[in-house]
Amino acid sequence: MRWVTYRSATGPRLAGVGAEGYVDLQSADPGLPDNLKDLLAAGPEAQLAAAAAIQRGRPLAAGALALLPPIPNPQKVICVGLNYADHARETGQTPPSEPVIFNKFPTALAGHEQTIVLPRLSQQVDYEAELVVVIGRGGRHIPAADALAHVAGYCCGHDVSARDWQLRKPGGQWLLGKSFDGFAPCGPELVTADEVGETSNLRIQCRINGETMQDSTTGQLIFPVAELVAYISGICTLMPGDLIYTGTPPGVGVARKPQVFLKPGDVVEVEIERVGLLRNTFAAENSGL
Repeated sequence: MRWVTYRSATGPRLAGVGAEGYVDLQSADPGLPDNLKDLLAAGPEAQLAAAAAIQRGRPLAAGALALLPPIPNPQKVICVGLNYADHARETGQTPPSEPVIFNKFPTALAGHEQTIVLPRLSQQVDYEAELVVVIGRGGRHIPAADALAHVAGYCCGHDVSARDWQLRKPGGQWLLGKSFDGFAPCGPELVTADEVGETSNLRIQCRINGETMQDSTTGQLIFPVAELVAYISGICTLMPGDLIYTGTPPGVGVARKPQVFLKPGDVVEVEIERVGLLRNTFAAENSGL
């Protein structure tokens, strides 16, 4: 199953992908939750009922929907640094013995095709294609053997990073350098875990203006999805709708010679096998957008 959250005249709405296009869930069955986070929290029976409602519902009128992040209001946006072996080699760093965890503010989230503003406060905004894990069933101290049962599905993600803040500010401002508004594009759809299937060797790419900048597979993950869920849940209770950005492959701008940073007008695409394609255009903060 594939789910999206879209902008309507009355606010965010939840839709699923039916046989003939997107179907609004509330229109198909008003008794079901009206947002994806609550649908995940309602459990498997509600999700099965929602999937069935989508298949019998009437598709939305043809035309482009303004898509929001599939989970526009997660409690937590958790990120993993240096989690691809080939990226560690690229940066000359030793692969970590435990996951390197940081986070982004939820206000950094952005949807598919949303224009992202390049902040005046940074001159070194970088790109990072990432597989995003969406938690479906929460928990604490989740064993790795059970962790995938807590995963609702996956999205394409983009960990936009202000390197001059992350690496050069006093103390290294990872949180702030990763949390400018719009610095966590996610989407376009949440693809349920059963539809994605095995995630151990998904191709992941990033393109800027059509040029491939990152091209690897999730087979390079140092800590795969199950290990990340288990590790993080040992620290904090994971909740339905929490997002985990799982790390980026090699080819990032800061590691290139010469370095490459995003500029106004750049169109960035993140594509992940069986998950989808996320696209955003970048604009200068003083452009009036």
